[in-house]
Amino acid sequence: MKNTVSSKKILAGAPLLIAHRGGAGLAPENTMAAFRRAVDLWQADMIEFDVRATLDGHCVVMHDPTVARTTDGTGEVAKLTLAQLRELDAGYRFTPDGGRTFPFRGQGIRIPTIEEVLNDLPPIRLTIELKTAAAQRPLFDAIERANAADRVIAASEYRAYRDRFHEWHGVVSACREDLMPFYILHRVRLGVFGRVRADVVQICEKIGSHQAVSPRLVRELHARGIPVHIWTVNDVADMNRLLDWGVEGIITDFPDRLARVLHERVGRPLPPGLLS
Repeated sequence: MKNTVSSKKILAGAPLLIAHRGGAGLAPENTMAAFRRAVDLWQADMIEFDVRATLDGHCVVMHDPTVARTTDGTGEVAKLTLAQLRELDAGYRFTPDGGRTFPFRGQGIRIPTIEEVLNDLPPIRLTIELKTAAAQRPLFDAIERANAADRVIAASEYRAYRDRFHEWHGVVSACREDLMPFYILHRVRLGVFGRVRADVVQICEKIGSHQAVSPRLVRELHARGIPVHIWTVNDVADMNRLLDWGVEGIITDFPDRLARVLHERVGRPLPPGLLS
C-alpha cells in the first residue's frame, strides 16, 4: 500500500506506524524510554508526542497540565522550572498490569526537553502537538537549531495555540476549528464545496459516541490531496478496518500490535521486538 495523496517526504510511505506518546501502552508515555523502544523494538515510522512550556521558558514533553498522573511529583508544568521538572521520576506511574508492578520506577527516566528528542532521534519523523501557545517559540527555535523542520508535523487541537504558526514553514496538521467547516459540509453531503487548510488531518475516529470518521470522509479528504491519520487506535480489528478504508497512518499506544498487522497485510518486516 502506497501513499498516493501527498508528495511531502514526511508523509510518504503509508501506511505509517505512529507511536502515540511513544507507545503509551508499552512504556512510560512521552519519555525517551518510550521513544527509543518505539524506534528500536517496533520500528515506528513516526512518534507522536505533546509539548508544554515551563515557568522559565523551556519546551518539555508532557501531555497533562500537571505532572501528577505520570510522575512522582505534583504541580503545574507552567509553574515549575525545568530544573524542578528534571528532578521528577517520569517512569514512576507506568504499570503494564493494572498496578501490580511498576517496572520503570527508579530507572532514571526524566521528562524530556524538545532538544533531547531532536538530538537523540535524528532520523525519526515526529508529530508534535502543542498543548499551550507558550510552547511555540521554544519549540520552533529548537527545531530550527536542529535543522529538523523537514521531519516535524506541527499540530495542536485549537487555533488559540497556533498564533505563531505563521512563522512555521513545515507540515501542519489540521486543528479542530480549521477542520469543522469542511466536516459540517461533509455531514450534509456538500463536502465537494469544503476546503481544509492543512497538509494532513489527524483525527480521532470517534468524538464521544459520534462516529466522526467514515470511508466517505477519507475519500473526500483524499480528493483534496490530504492524507488521514487516525488516533488512538489500539484494537487490531479497528486497525484492519481503518487500513481497509485507506487511511495513511494509525496512531497507537501499542506499536507492537500495529507492527504485526502491517506485517500480515503488506509484508512489512517484523520488528526486533516481535522476533525475540
